[in-house]
Amino acid sequence: MTEFSTKGYLDMELLRFTTAGSVDDGKSTLIGRLLYDSKSIFEDQLEAIKRASIRRGNEHVDLALLTDGLRAEREQGITIDVAYRYFATPKRKFIIADTPGHIQYTRNMVTGASTANAAIILIDARNGVTEQTCRHSYIASLLKIPHIIVCINKMDLLDFSEEVYNSIKSEYIEFRKKLDLSDISIVPISALLGDNVVESSANMPWYKGGTLLNVLENIEIGNDHNLTDARFPVQYVIRPLSDEYHDYRGYAGRVAGGVFKPGDDVVVLPSMQRSRVKSIDIYKGSIQEAFPPLTVTLTLEDDIDISRGDMLVKPDNQPTVSQEFDVMMCWMSEKPLQLNGKYALKHTTNEVRCLIKEVRYKVNVNNMEQTPDGNVGLNDIACVRIKTTKPVFIDSYRVNRRTGAMIIIDEATNNTVGVGMVI
Repeated sequence: MTEFSTKGYLDMELLRFTTAGSVDDGKSTLIGRLLYDSKSIFEDQLEAIKRASIRRGNEHVDLALLTDGLRAEREQGITIDVAYRYFATPKRKFIIADTPGHIQYTRNMVTGASTANAAIILIDARNGVTEQTCRHSYIASLLKIPHIIVCINKMDLLDFSEEVYNSIKSEYIEFRKKLDLSDISIVPISALLGDNVVESSANMPWYKGGTLLNVLENIEIGNDHNLTDARFPVQYVIRPLSDEYHDYRGYAGRVAGGVFKPGDDVVVLPSMQRSRVKSIDIYKGSIQEAFPPLTVTLTLEDDIDISRGDMLVKPDNQPTVSQEFDVMMCWMSEKPLQLNGKYALKHTTNEVRCLIKEVRYKVNVNNMEQTPDGNVGLNDIACVRIKTTKPVFIDSYRVNRRTGAMIIIDEATNNTVGVGMVI
């Protein structure tokens, strides 16, 4: 097969980010402003929201209508579902997850944030740091979102006061000491008027940092992936039927960690069979190394039994192989968690049956206190003990967001009822 450079992959960099904040903090307006000022909306969309804004009697074009797409959202003026939007600048491509601010939609926020590189947490300058700010920051910390951008919004309502900005900034920095948050930027904005969103604000000359878009464009995400611990969950075994490739056997999947190169020694879990990487193939040919989040096909020098759900790792760096472990669980079902109830667990490409043996504690995400309450209902977050029918190959979520995450499925309804992060 022909050689192909991975440089093209690196040039097509994509940043996924989520928004979070209390109700009416202006999340949807902010995203609308980003889309509008970066010229990422069509003329007919703009005309439609202008007409809708006039019907509502708004003084300004209501840019929140770009994201509040459901009828119930438009009627109530709130965000209910996770709305995904795409836009691009000359520097980077973006996928935005606009998530709800209401407490009862915590599960929606977790869904939108689970794959995010960054989170924008909005604070209403009139209210400062609230319980919802703490709640959303805790969830961002729990999900190990690498980059946090705190936007202090509605500065126009407080005369663009530097004192207000400094006060809220100090309050948030003091609070974040309780959390595992590393890369934090704090930007004063007016989503309604566009100050410091895409263009620098003439109303806040005292602010010397970058605009929100400038921060988003310059976040370094290359080190967000675990490039140390090699993990390759097998998704599909490729056996072409053509005569040309009649002896080809490849293992397709997405690299979940580390770097794989031809010639590397590998171990297949759970069988513990050993081999070497023969080639790394993609649709255009072959490449000389594979790393997250590339999707590739590995071929091995030996013909061994490998199937979906198996994992290729390095001999001297293996994950924990276990049937019993603790996870932080966000419960996403209106039906409460059933102790010793039978569920399906999906982890990378592996699916096994499991039961939840114990609820160790619940977390009050407003003040981060742990309580021994064993009743876990919709939107609750709890530490639980899980036992599986077969071994799974796990890392701590802190170490690897891919191999440390799992979903819990109700076998009776096939609904996803929980998402867990390995402690």
